Amino acid sequence: MAEEKQTAGGYHDGGVETVMSVESVAREAAAIAKGVDPADLLALAGNVPYLSICDLHAGYGQMEILHGIELHVARRQSLCLIGPNGAGKSTILHAIFGFNRIFSGTIQVGDGEDKADITRLSSNEKLRRAGIAYILQDKSVFPAMTVEENLWMGGYLIENRQDAKRAAEAIFEKYPRLAARRKHQAKVLSGGERRLLEITRALVMNPEVLLVDEPSIGLEPRFIDMVFEILHDLQTNEGKTIVMVEQNAKKGLEFADIGYVLVSGKLAIAGKGNDLLDNPDVGRLFLGG
Repeated sequence: MAEEKQTAGGYHDGGVETVMSVESVAREAAAIAKGVDPADLLALAGNVPYLSICDLHAGYGQMEILHGIELHVARRQSLCLIGPNGAGKSTILHAIFGFNRIFSGTIQVGDGEDKADITRLSSNEKLRRAGIAYILQDKSVFPAMTVEENLWMGGYLIENRQDAKRAAEAIFEKYPRLAARRKHQAKVLSGGERRLLEITRALVMNPEVLLVDEPSIGLEPRFIDMVFEILHDLQTNEGKTIVMVEQNAKKGLEFADIGYVLVSGKLAIAGKGNDLLDNPDVGRLFLGG
């Protein structure tokens, strides 16, 4: 009997004959894991990392999800985390921002001698003092609030409310699409407009590092392109450092300077984004080819 053919989904961008289960992807990804030298990770960050994670063990409650993670990314660089479901990608973002439990290891941010250990800071402190902002997955806007009010909420840590409103006005000046809808409730926005609002709300505090969780999730292709154009502008023209998790591995690696492949809470492969796109094993497991 001929083997039944199936249609690809999930990570795959395009059709392939067979869909691999999450368990199969994880198993095969573990088999091709080469082991990553921390010195190579530093080199990918130009040996001048702005954000660094060293030997991080983290998780939720008593459950450890990350097992000795190393990560380095420089100013004005972007890093995309890919891997099968349950690999620990979002857990890394959560650990950086203070959303989960850190058992051991360090997280540092800053340049040279000004690098500070932020491992144990609260999320508010990481935003206010370390300049790290978290852009959540889709549906994180306040639907009954106006676009303008949502932006003001992005400045909730700014003591002077007028300063928060001025920061919101600067965003409206840069993004006329939002300005035209400033008095509209967020629930009437299109999917692309909601994602734009989620991204720009994080900019009110003028962060240095953006943690972006699934920027393309739930969006039509035309809005996906728009979102990545916005992120490119923030990195290239405003000097933001970006660490993202992206299920559309092809799109994420095309965008990012650096790519990390995670498997079972460990770093399996790392390289320049373009190099991982050309890696046949990465292509077979995560890019649909």
